[in-house]
Amino acid sequence: DAKEQNGVKVISYQGALTADQVKTLAFQIRNVQAEKLFFVAGCVADGKPSLTVLLSDDLVAGGLNATNIAREAAKEIQGGGGGQPFFASAGGKNAAGIQKAIAKALEALK
Repeated sequence: DAKEQNGVKVISYQGALTADQVKTLAFQIRNVQAEKLFFVAGCVADGKPSLTVLLSDDLVAGGLNATNIAREAAKEIQGGGGGQPFFASAGGKNAAGIQKAIAKALEALK
């Protein structure tokens, strides 16, 4: 689901991909859309929820941090995570909170 918000291409995904599949997908999208990209994916694989956040370098330069966004949003899935300013992932225990975690991550753009 690609949307435009404040001039930023926002792609959010919810599904059943593994963390590695989501990472591959995120970097493929980043290769195509190198600027003004905010990608967030919430997945449940084998009953375990995960959250992935990827940002373009210009958004990081503008003050956004994928690690901070993922950590804050992961509270919705009773988990935590980390990474780098442009890419972070988190795992958790509460699969039912994945939709709220995605919504929480998207709040960073407001």
